[in-house]
Amino acid sequence: MFPWFSFLTYAVVTAVTPGPNNILSMSNGSRRGFRGALPFNLGIWVGFSIVMILCTAFCGALSAVIPKIKLPILIIGAAYMLCLAWETFRSSGHVEENHSRDGFLQGLFLQFINPKIYIYCILSMEAYVLPLYSGQPLPLLGFAMLLAFIGFVFTLCWSAFGSAFQRLFSRHGRVVNTIMALLLVYCAVSLLLADIM
Repeated sequence: MFPWFSFLTYAVVTAVTPGPNNILSMSNGSRRGFRGALPFNLGIWVGFSIVMILCTAFCGALSAVIPKIKLPILIIGAAYMLCLAWETFRSSGHVEENHSRDGFLQGLFLQFINPKIYIYCILSMEAYVLPLYSGQPLPLLGFAMLLAFIGFVFTLCWSAFGSAFQRLFSRHGRVVNTIMALLLVYCAVSLLLADIM
C-alpha cells in the first residue's frame, strides 16, 4: 500500500518551506499583487512540471540500472533534510526580498537552476514512488505532476500572502521555524525507517 501520509507530509513540508520559488513569489505578490504575480507563478508551474518529468525519468532509469542506489540516495536525502531542518530552526524568520525580474520566462527558467526542486523530486521518487511503481510510466507521470502541482499551490500561497507571511515570520518566526524543522526531522526519520522495515 502506498504511504500517502508520509509522502504528502514530505511533499507539503518541502514545498512550503522557503526556497527560491517561494521567496520570489512572496516578493512579487507583495510588490505587484496576486494577479500581477501570476505570470511568474505560471512560469514556475510549467518549469516545475518539466523538471519533475525529467527527474522522474532519470530516477526511474537510474534505479533500474543500479538498484542499490536507493539506500545511499535516502541517506543523503535524509542528511539534507536534517541540515535543512537545522537551518530552518536557527534562522531568524526574516525573509529578504528579491526584486529580480518576475515574468513567465523568469519563473520557468528559474526551475532549471533551483536545487531544492531536484532534491524534492529525487527523494520523493526514490523513497516513496519507485519502490511501488517502477517501470509504470503513467503512475510515474501522475506523481511527477502531483509534485509539481503541490509546489505550484504553495508558490501561489506565498504570493497571495506575501506581506502577511513576512509579518507572520517576523512576529512568530521561532515557533514557525521550530514546527517546520520538526516536520523535516520527522520526514528524514520516516525515510530511513521505511527503508529498514
